[in-house]
Amino acid sequence: MNDGYLNALGVACSLGIGKLAVAEALFAGDGDGLRPEAGWIPGHAPPMGAVRTPLPDIPAPLSATRDNRCNRLALAAALEIEADLRDAIARYGGERIGVVIGTSTGGIEEATAGLADWRRDGTWPDHYRYAHQELAGTAEFLAEWLGLCGPRYAISTACTAGARALISAQRMLRAGVCDAVLCGGVDTLARLPLNGFHALEAMDDERCRPFSGQRRGINIGEAAALFLMTREHGPVQLLGVGASSDAYHMSSPDPEGRGAVTAMRAALDDARLEPAQIDYLNLHGTATEHNDRMESRAVAEVFPQGVPCSSTKSLTGHTLAAAGALEAAFCWLSLTDPRAARRLPPATTHGEADPELPALTFAEVGDTLAPGDPRRLMSNSFAFGGNNASLILGDAS
Repeated sequence: MNDGYLNALGVACSLGIGKLAVAEALFAGDGDGLRPEAGWIPGHAPPMGAVRTPLPDIPAPLSATRDNRCNRLALAAALEIEADLRDAIARYGGERIGVVIGTSTGGIEEATAGLADWRRDGTWPDHYRYAHQELAGTAEFLAEWLGLCGPRYAISTACTAGARALISAQRMLRAGVCDAVLCGGVDTLARLPLNGFHALEAMDDERCRPFSGQRRGINIGEAAALFLMTREHGPVQLLGVGASSDAYHMSSPDPEGRGAVTAMRAALDDARLEPAQIDYLNLHGTATEHNDRMESRAVAEVFPQGVPCSSTKSLTGHTLAAAGALEAAFCWLSLTDPRAARRLPPATTHGEADPELPALTFAEVGDTLAPGDPRRLMSNSFAFGGNNASLILGDAS
């Protein structure tokens, strides 16, 4: 079906704010945005992918109830495509435009600060708003800011949430529920998840090294990546989607990668493509012991002939619920490369390859998509609980 065109992209992460800034840092393999950050985890200052550019203010009157960092970060991405969004509203009407946002933190940092005051003083501070901790808060904020009255909701499936937001948006278009959907993911740095991952001993105190024999865990980042998806022909099409839930373990993936294989093959089937027709794969690649072992086995099974691939988390950190949308955005940027070179996101793994893992073909700085059309790129996202998603983006047909 010719639906699910990704007509516009707004993005903000540690690489920069806006498509041009992000693209130049991404394709250069510039990981300077991953820097040690103190004050989040007592006694530790691991590298984090923070957005250090000042974020836009929440406009009045929404600032009274919606002012938190998650909404500000989402607004930074949305402002980049505001003209496209306003044009869609004029064309379809606000009641025909939906909002689907993947998130796991929302405004939890502001909410926990209010809770700390309550525990200390016995009263809620003036700045506390319950809406900050509602997962649907960012979707509600974006809809209120734009004056939309179509469906709006959040998806919170941990690290697949941003990818699943795109899957849900495409389903709404196919079902005729909406004519356009603002979709993607956003998550910010927050003490609750950071200390949780630290307690799990899943964080590296140095820059993460996906698929390396010296990998020691993840770095955490923050990001917002928002797409305007419609049925109207645009520069990039969501060609295929696949999802699975193997429910192997609450936090560990199936070591054989069966759920990952199912998701990738489902996306290929949905797109009516063979593995050899995929030109690049953005790996989930968290740099944890179990994920990288599982994913490399799954990729070797689905792509026995090999495929250019990379994990971009060594550049941005793991942006949690935003990761699936952000890494789909990186595929979008490859297909619409502002330099018309169709550069590939490079792997910047430090250390020697793990000899116990199947060998993968990692893209390096300067690598480009092979000549010819059309080009098709896949992006993987895998989450706690065996929740898996794969997306295939390609040149619009």
